[in-house]
Amino acid sequence: MKVRLFVKPNCHWCRDARHWLDAKGVQYETLNILADSRAYTEMLNLSHQRFVPVIDVDGAILADFGPEELASFWSRLPLPPGLA
Repeated sequence: MKVRLFVKPNCHWCRDARHWLDAKGVQYETLNILADSRAYTEMLNLSHQRFVPVIDVDGAILADFGPEELASFWSRLPLPPGLA
């Protein structure tokens, strides 16, 4: 399972998303869209909007979310045992 999190520095929603993923023990790649223009362009292409955080889980995209939306999104994913 490939998980990527598109973030901006000092974004409290991004920090909350990282804390949520860390608490679940999820391995993920963090992409800072302000430091990496390719990551920013990719995020726009995937999510069709400019707000962060954006998470990509094997092609399933959730954009501009808080912990409650992330938990709901995560519960609908076909996840391996231990990550549900």
